[in-house]
Amino acid sequence: MNKPLDLKELMVDQAALAKRLRQETSGEVMTDSASRGRYATDASIYQAMPVAVFVPKTAEDIATAIQIAAELGVPILPRGGGTSQCGQTTGAALVIDNSKYFRNILDLNLDKAYVEVEPGMVLDHLNGSLKQHGLWYPVDVSTAGQATIGGMAGNNSCGSRSIAYGNMVHNVLGINAWLANGQIAEFGNYANSSGVAKQLGDFVKGLATTLQPEIETHFPKVLRRVAGYNLDIFHPQSELPYTQDGSVNLSHLLVGSEGTLTYFKSLKLKLAPLPKHKVLGIVNFASFYKAMDSAQHIVKLGPTAVELVDRTMIDLARSNPSFKKTIETALIDHTAQTPEAILLVEFSGEAHAPLLEKLKALEELMGDLGLAGSVVPMPDASLQKNLWEVRKAGLNIMMSLKGDGKPVSFIEDCAVPLESLADYTQALTDVFSKYGSRGTWYAHASVGTLHVRPILDMRRDGAQKMRAVAEEASALVRKYKGAYSGEHGDGLCRGEWISWQFGPKITEALAEIKTTFDPKGLFNPGKIINPPKMDDASNFRFPPSYKVIPLQPALDWSAWNVQNNPVTEETSAPGTGGDPAMGLAKAVEMCNNNGHCRKFDAEVMCPSYRVTRDEKHLTRGRANTLRLALSNQLDMKDELSPLGSDAIKEVMELCVSCKACRRECPTGVDMAKMKIEFLSAYKKRVGHSLRDLAVAYLPKYAGTISSIPLLPALLNLRNHIAPIAKLQEWIMGISAQRSLPIWKSNTFWSNPKAITPYQYSADELSKQKGVVLLADTFNAYFEDENLIAAIKVLTAAGYQIHIPHKSQSKAANTEKNACSKEFCCGRTYLAAGMVDKAKETLGELVNHLAPYADKNIPIIGLEPSCLFTLKDEALVMGFGERAVTISQHAQLLEEFLANEVKAGKLNLNLKAASKPVLFHGHCHQKSFAAVTPAMELLKLIPNAEPKLIESSCCGMAGSFGYEAEHIEVSKQMAEASLLPSIRKSPDSWVVADGTSCRHQIADGTQREAVHIAKILAAHL
Repeated sequence: MNKPLDLKELMVDQAALAKRLRQETSGEVMTDSASRGRYATDASIYQAMPVAVFVPKTAEDIATAIQIAAELGVPILPRGGGTSQCGQTTGAALVIDNSKYFRNILDLNLDKAYVEVEPGMVLDHLNGSLKQHGLWYPVDVSTAGQATIGGMAGNNSCGSRSIAYGNMVHNVLGINAWLANGQIAEFGNYANSSGVAKQLGDFVKGLATTLQPEIETHFPKVLRRVAGYNLDIFHPQSELPYTQDGSVNLSHLLVGSEGTLTYFKSLKLKLAPLPKHKVLGIVNFASFYKAMDSAQHIVKLGPTAVELVDRTMIDLARSNPSFKKTIETALIDHTAQTPEAILLVEFSGEAHAPLLEKLKALEELMGDLGLAGSVVPMPDASLQKNLWEVRKAGLNIMMSLKGDGKPVSFIEDCAVPLESLADYTQALTDVFSKYGSRGTWYAHASVGTLHVRPILDMRRDGAQKMRAVAEEASALVRKYKGAYSGEHGDGLCRGEWISWQFGPKITEALAEIKTTFDPKGLFNPGKIINPPKMDDASNFRFPPSYKVIPLQPALDWSAWNVQNNPVTEETSAPGTGGDPAMGLAKAVEMCNNNGHCRKFDAEVMCPSYRVTRDEKHLTRGRANTLRLALSNQLDMKDELSPLGSDAIKEVMELCVSCKACRRECPTGVDMAKMKIEFLSAYKKRVGHSLRDLAVAYLPKYAGTISSIPLLPALLNLRNHIAPIAKLQEWIMGISAQRSLPIWKSNTFWSNPKAITPYQYSADELSKQKGVVLLADTFNAYFEDENLIAAIKVLTAAGYQIHIPHKSQSKAANTEKNACSKEFCCGRTYLAAGMVDKAKETLGELVNHLAPYADKNIPIIGLEPSCLFTLKDEALVMGFGERAVTISQHAQLLEEFLANEVKAGKLNLNLKAASKPVLFHGHCHQKSFAAVTPAMELLKLIPNAEPKLIESSCCGMAGSFGYEAEHIEVSKQMAEASLLPSIRKSPDSWVVADGTSCRHQIADGTQREAVHIAKILAAHL
């Protein structure tokens, strides 16, 4: 075997490689350090810079790329979602991304229940299209929203329900693949094979026959064994046969080969009937050992899944607003102490009644085991779905620990026979304790596979502890006759253990297979054959040379600048973590590359990626670029600040600051705040444009414009005279395709006497049924009917209202306030990177609101982006406890009203609606879980039958959708689901709280969308 080439040796070929790829293919070629850096990592602890990145558009592109790389001696690394746990998709190679263009169904045969797909097809997308036919592909990995079929086959993925359906290898019927010489071979049934596939099959059969005694001795007899190559296809050792009829399928040799033997062109998959009914029983355990010991008894009831979730994961899920309510549905008593573990036991079938009997049998069994009353029955399908989503997020939830100590993946997939599971886990717990750590656990308990990760600090002594723990764990695996690699493959962290598992003769045979398939060793070198040591620091994402550039961020990131105790998980005080970037680098490094941001199926994250499918327009891609910049791993030329570099501008270009990642990212990467840091640094470097200034200072000059006679009407001509719009686009970059908000002469603030009734001190208001109502710029100057409607609703409900407004005398005394007597949240300044200006204006509002918050008076907003500034950015601007107290009382109108109704303090007398209601949630509403209160409130309108539009970002995102360079992306975001949903319901009310959302809907559908205050007022 050839030694894997080092990147330094390959750099001489990079220019020639890129030139030929650009000339001879239609694909996208990237060689800059930022683009390569975004493909240098997966969800493991490793990092290796690719030689180049290639995104092919056609099959011919791939064939040509293989040929060019072979001629230049450059390794090839195929990649799907890039979510491997063991470093399989990192390497000094030409990385070829299948996920953008190779995601099609090529053939679907319903009668024979198979489908043929391209390797970039995402599992959830495949199952979404199969659902209408009552079929699914049942290898349901936890990363189903981002895992590609090619990657799953490469790793021999398994999933939660493998006890019923088997692993990937049991569900692949055939693979068409390119060999290293560019030839295409068809791997399928061995008896019917021909050509080069038959020749390769004959060779492997010869090895297997010679080594049959070795295979029978060394291959683990458990379902979960994914190490090395499947040399046992001719003499199966798995407890579940590879094929139902005992035939040999050569494609099974490629499953689990991690891209080292061939390059997949298409995969033929075996489908299963979609179960019509499922029920779930959640068993609560006060003892972790008891949970593990119970699994062997529970599987005798015939479940389709038995999944363990440990206390650490339960507690972390409860601390995440996305998961809290759901995980608590699984607990016997969510007010009591968290159980040490729970087991999710699923039964599925064609009829519901027999499954309910299975749940009763589970309850009886637990009673027989001394655990009566420990089962939470969950027959409701929607509750089950939500709980499984939390379970799927398990690995990533566990990575949300702050500090440098993280749960590290390297022994997490050891599989042992079920009867030994409890003893194995107890022994492994003792090993962790010996090395000053503890494990985070969750398991496929039905098949004896444990996802256990000891908490290690890989920047300090983690590598040494990893080696010691691995050696002791391997001894335990051998003792209990298990498999060291049970699900997530070999890659860089388990490759060296292949020889330990199989012995020298089989290891040598695996190398012969590699040489026969790939004589020059160019397909993903260093994986499975000739792997490096698992603790070779040169392969780490955080090697000893890793250093963060010292800098002073614009916002306060000290909450992330902490260290943690690996045993107790306690974190040190904010600001004590030793981050030279004052916590910003540690916040960025929370991204563990799990790729959850690549999902399309639900919620919001990540809007730009859903349009472009480019890695750089993904939360993960942005975080990786930031990390590389902050650690000086990018070519940043003469740019002074790593944050303000062109490389960061490129990835932030389409970030719409939706805040979805703040809520939906399992590790809490907050890209919206990071974009503020970028804008602050970048605008200091290049200056502010006229458009930036127009947006940022809007709250300052809006009052002046509205007060000058005829000026609003003059400015509104822009929406009706195309040449004016074109001129504005040329001068300011505001798209002529977009209408602008309509200026008014008569605004909410026009008549000072009109607001006099809404001026109360905190003391006065606290003695009444009082609220503070924020009059934001957009709803005061452009859509004051919303403010008036809110006042009408609150007044009808008996509330006294205070509207923050600077006194005339105070405003006159201060030149900086001469243009505006209204308070502002500073959101427009933040959008332009003017953090100091935002702090100044937001600080005034905080000072004004603090006395009201101290008196526990609700602070109500109408515009989500403004209101949630008080609950988010205000907390990291140095305002201290005042901001915290205000954030606890700040809420949208619908949140306040819904809570008052629940508390029995309010009975809104609403008349029946004449038409149904569609509701579109603003991104920030979704991020702060404020959509549910809106829906609850709308349900109070008789006959409204409110329906939530399932959509990502509307595409406006403040000024983003007005910008000429972003207009097309903005429209694409809206057309993904929002606008089509509205067009399908022409006779509905459309409700949207965000002023930008309403504008996008008006422009895209010529329909008026109204604020929730307006529809409530209309039905009083």
